[in-house]
Order: sequence, then structure tokens, then C-alpha cells
Amino acid sequence: MAEDKIILKKFSKEGKEAGQVEVSSEVFGIEPNVHVLHLAVRRELANGRAGTACSKTRAEVRGGGKKPWKQKGTGRARAGSIRSPLWVGGGVTFGPKPRDYSFNLPRKVRALAMRSSLSAAQGKFKVLDDFSFLTGPKTKDVATLLSALGVAEKKVLILADYKTTENQFIYLAARNLPGVKLCLPHNLSAKDLLDADAVIASNNAIQEINERYASYV
Repeated sequence: MAEDKIILKKFSKEGKEAGQVEVSSEVFGIEPNVHVLHLAVRRELANGRAGTACSKTRAEVRGGGKKPWKQKGTGRARAGSIRSPLWVGGGVTFGPKPRDYSFNLPRKVRALAMRSSLSAAQGKFKVLDDFSFLTGPKTKDVATLLSALGVAEKKVLILADYKTTENQFIYLAARNLPGVKLCLPHNLSAKDLLDADAVIASNNAIQEINERYASYV
């Protein structure tokens, strides 16, 4: 049986441990469902495809209305149109057409995928109270923070509501750093968590995620 609570470590901007955060074991401590994770990632990749590739069939290629030469007597192969798929400049047989690649999953399946990814990524989390220590949109300050937390030169996911006052500078300060991705808590995806080597989250973001997915248990 999993414990009722999972403990995530909280850090200061200097990279030192500064407390703990309790989260539900039903959100951060379940056995990851690999099949559901696969479906969730495949859905995200499929839904991101444009599906705008388009080729013309022989009926759509301009020209080719006249028979190139008579049917018999020339010694050449029979031909009815210069736009045949066998000819250079002709149509494409079974080529791509615009289509929608997206598919959906039930809401509870998507929630299970998120809980599985959160549990699989539990050891990646480093929690901060917030990002109010940033006095301006200075990339150097975020780079210093990443070094202090020991995640410099890694793929880092930052979870914070950067539309609030205390986190207002984190988006502008971190967006130019290579390997760093910022995400609002309610936009978090399983693929984001699985791709990241480390996750830096504000305390409010952790609580929002915990409350959101605990409601599906």
C-alpha cells in the first residue's frame, strides 16, 4: 500500500533545502501505467500534426486532355494522357491529401496518464515557493538559479503561473535559455514530464496540479 502522502523537497534560490511539500500518493505515487502513457504521448504527437500535405491525382494535374499519339501503328506503348502517373509531370497514385490525424481519449484515461507521468517523474521535482526573487526579466538570474539547483545544461521544465504578480518575470527571463521550457500548470502534458530531466515548480503550481488530479481518484 502506498502512503497517504508523498514528500517533495522544497529549495531556496541558493539551491539549499528549505522545507517539504506534501502531495497525494494517488497523484505522485502510483504505479505508472505504461500503455496509457503511450496512448497519451501518441495522442499529443498526432494532434500536433498539421495534416496539410497534398499531392495531385492525374485528374487534377493541368493538361493531358489530348491523346499523345494514336493507339496503334506507331510501335510505341499505348498512352492516353501525358499526365499518367507513369509519366514525368504526371499525377501521383495514392498520394497524401489533407487530413486530420487527431484522436481523443476519455477524460479519465487522460487523467490516469497524467498521474502516471507525475509518479514516474516524482524524483525530478524541485519545488520553490515562487519566483518573486526575480527583480526583472534577466536571463542571467535564471541561469544562476539552474546552476544552484544542479540542473544547468539539462532539459528543464519550469511549472509556474507566470501571469501572476510573484512570477511575472520568469517567462521573459527563462525563454531564451536552451533546453528550458515553461508551462502553465493547467497546460501540463505527459510528454512534457517524460521529456524533462528536471522539473522546477512553484509551490502554487504543485498544489494546483495535486488538487486537479486528486479529484479523479
